[in-house]
Amino acid sequence: MHDAPQKRRILVVEDELAIQQVLCFFLRHHDFEVEAASNGQEAMRIIPEFQPHLIILDLVMQPGSGWDVLQWLRANHLIPGIPVLVVSALVHLTEQLQGIEEGAIEYLTKPTQPSVIVERVRALLSLDAEQRNMLHHKRIDEQRKTLDRLTSTQPDEFVY
Repeated sequence: MHDAPQKRRILVVEDELAIQQVLCFFLRHHDFEVEAASNGQEAMRIIPEFQPHLIILDLVMQPGSGWDVLQWLRANHLIPGIPVLVVSALVHLTEQLQGIEEGAIEYLTKPTQPSVIVERVRALLSLDAEQRNMLHHKRIDEQRKTLDRLTSTQPDEFVY
């Protein structure tokens, strides 16, 4: 007899309870094993035991922000092994670039449809470590180029 394939484990770190519940529901409905944390400190306690295959991470939380979690993951050499998908209300390109530079492989801004998040989770989990690393570097380059384009003024711009 064959063992059933093991479900992929997802940790949802989100302080807004309604968003956390919707994400967990959608992920479970798509056959993921899901654990939730309401802040960064709770996430850092759960990660060693739960050993998630991917983390969905909000950035603005207390106690322990998503930034703290990214720093903790790097300090414990868990990034890039565990892909991190940031889902945050921080919309500025500089914040998005910082999130990716800090170790997130993907950055989505709120509000985002749960089905889009599930699709990104599936896509990220389908990649091997080398592909995720290449995607991470591509995201950093894309964000930097976009930021450079927006911050460099052209001589004929803003002339009326």
